[in-house]
Amino acid sequence: MTDKLHPILTPAAPAPAGHYAQAIRSGDDLYISGQLPIRANKAPLDDMGFETQARQAIANLLAILEAAGGQPHDLCRVTAYIVGVENWPEFNRIYGEMLGDARPARTVVPVPELHYGLLVEIDAIARLSA
Repeated sequence: MTDKLHPILTPAAPAPAGHYAQAIRSGDDLYISGQLPIRANKAPLDDMGFETQARQAIANLLAILEAAGGQPHDLCRVTAYIVGVENWPEFNRIYGEMLGDARPARTVVPVPELHYGLLVEIDAIARLSA
């Protein structure tokens, strides 16, 4: 028997701008698509600095996780793409503040650029209880 795939969609995070879902739940597994630092209502951020962008991208990811019935301790793996390796320590600080005691496996990938000239994208896999 195979698990059915259930798309997750919450108005607390930006609606997909392409051919993908905010997240897909398959059984107890949740796959959260890459989240950019874009407000749910698509309004521009007040500040386009790295810290503001990192906080918004992580907040989007956490909003989707919550909409699926999860919390930070349910995260198994997180991948963050950040423009500029010099932003890594700042990302680590913000990430730690926002995830609290949750410590999923994580990869941070410095990249030369991201879509729309943004500085952070983050995706995740979580394991939710039934």
